[in-house]
Amino acid sequence: MAGKNKNNFPPLPGFIPLKPCFYQDFNEIPDVHRSMCKKLYYLWIFNSATLAVNLIGCLAWMCGGGGATNFGMAILWLILFTPCSYVCWFRPIYKVHNMYRGTGGSMSKAQEEWTTGAWKNPHVQQAAQQAAVGVATHFCILCLYWSPRGV
Repeated sequence: MAGKNKNNFPPLPGFIPLKPCFYQDFNEIPDVHRSMCKKLYYLWIFNSATLAVNLIGCLAWMCGGGGATNFGMAILWLILFTPCSYVCWFRPIYKVHNMYRGTGGSMSKAQEEWTTGAWKNPHVQQAAQQAAVGVATHFCILCLYWSPRGV
């Protein structure tokens, strides 16, 4: 659906010269799995908020006479790990719920496929490899995609 719909995440204010990189709509996740996907999204938000609080704490530490290294690392962690955790952790979960769960899959079906050795099938291995390459490619495109809105 990402090709048909306009990217809407992250929601950025108009004065920031960047545009959203992803399309995200929890309504496209099947009802039975939507709450779990939302909980994982809230967990990602909590992780990002924790990194922001860490930055504030390190700023206070630096202003109180502590070293600047912690503050610099806090900036790096916030800038680096917030988007990376979204792309490498939450986004694949969102896509799996959207694709796998939407096809009638379930955790018990996934466990059954694992125990029966379906993952050893060359076709399954090739599909998994293509999915991993797709995620890596998507991440590289994300890095190149951050362009001004006017372009």
